[in-house]
Amino acid sequence: MGKKNEPDNVPTYTPTQRFKVWVKENLLLILTVASVVIGVILGLLLRLAEPSKDTIMILGFPGEILMRILKMLILPLIISSLITGLTGLDAKSSGKLGLRALLYYFSTTFIAVCIGMFLVMTIQPGRRANKAKIGDGDQESELTTLDTFLDLIRNVFPNNLVQACFQQTQTYYEESDDTFVLNGSTVAILERKLGYKGSMNVLGIITFSIVLGILLSRMGKQGQVMADFFSILSELTMQMVDLVMWYSPIGILSLICAKILEMEKPEEVFAQLGLYMITVLLGLVIHLGVLMLIYFALTRKNPVVFFVGMLQAWLTAIATSSSSATLPVTFKCLEENNHVDKRVSRFVLPIGATVNMDGTALYEAVASVFIGQLNGFSMTFGRVITVSVTATLASIGAASVPSAGLITMLMVLTAAGFPVEDVSLLLTVDWFLDRCRTSINVLGDSYGAAIVQKYSQKELDAATQKELEEGAAQKEPNGGAVTNQKIVEDQV
Repeated sequence: MGKKNEPDNVPTYTPTQRFKVWVKENLLLILTVASVVIGVILGLLLRLAEPSKDTIMILGFPGEILMRILKMLILPLIISSLITGLTGLDAKSSGKLGLRALLYYFSTTFIAVCIGMFLVMTIQPGRRANKAKIGDGDQESELTTLDTFLDLIRNVFPNNLVQACFQQTQTYYEESDDTFVLNGSTVAILERKLGYKGSMNVLGIITFSIVLGILLSRMGKQGQVMADFFSILSELTMQMVDLVMWYSPIGILSLICAKILEMEKPEEVFAQLGLYMITVLLGLVIHLGVLMLIYFALTRKNPVVFFVGMLQAWLTAIATSSSSATLPVTFKCLEENNHVDKRVSRFVLPIGATVNMDGTALYEAVASVFIGQLNGFSMTFGRVITVSVTATLASIGAASVPSAGLITMLMVLTAAGFPVEDVSLLLTVDWFLDRCRTSINVLGDSYGAAIVQKYSQKELDAATQKELEEGAAQKEPNGGAVTNQKIVEDQV
């Protein structure tokens, strides 16, 4: 009886055929993993030949091209994805999605800071390091905590949208003509001024896109043409991402190989800052485990399967060290491999790539306390609270570009009263830790999008039902008009 119900045309595959099918379906992922492995091996082997700077530049050129292409796609991807995601939802649903995403972001970021603080105060890498061997830091800028916070708010509300596409506001200090005498020396008075630095103002673009998307969703039929335009732009951008992905293995191999060749005396660096690096890496691994536990507890799904689906985005984040540059790949992995609703991913991911920096927050907490320990500061209860809160807030303001965490860490050091100039001591290993924390940032955004979808299913289903009803309502009058016209013609 059972055999009669089985279809006759079910194909049977041999193990070899199954393997070929698996390779075909996962070819891009296999190439990406292979590019990372080959890049590391090639970089280590070529170090023995001591290549010139020109040779290293040529080897890294394909990687530079990949970075330029990915950065080129950031602007159309953020604008189109946010607006498309919001036009598919009403204002109330968008608000609920946003609140759930922000709750997740703040919670996981604070957990990351707590993990970092616990590890750095337990292992105490700064107490065991020899500052005399590491050297003295360079004097950094006079930027204050207040300046950083105000710049963050200014960039949320850009005064020129076109300028926001390639520049963002930044406070700087300039020597004025006024001077005063201190200990017999003439000292120039520093004057605070506002300027611009050459980096996309992602916060401002996100703010504009969110407002435009919400207002467009309220316009209904009147704004449908504009909504369709951004929907088409979003799909076109993702098709461009598909093309770029086949070039990414070459670019990733090039980036990793060139970065290994650029390292100067890695043995000495690891010997001096090894315990500090281990503390950061251990914290990142533990936080990844926490993210997986949160995902499993809230969705009852396998977090490892989800991670495998995000593997290509994770490897791209390691290679590029930029959440924004990885954004096109993150979209692709999240929607195609892990089947997250586009309305959620295209609303949550651009915001997450800007404000959800779990790895950066953990790194800033560890690095700040490490510098304090290095200089003999005691970690009082007040300092622990100050570093924890400031690291959480500073990570939100960190731009999703390479080494942004090193810049915002100045804010944490200033708030805690630690020497700001010692930040430069960490530059020798920041290129490596930056890639590791960026990969955790990307995974944190991705797990968050899946969790938000789980708890927003009711709003998503209601929005889908509303679209179906509106589509049916639009067809009925037209159908009726045609029928009535045909009846009149028949009567004539």
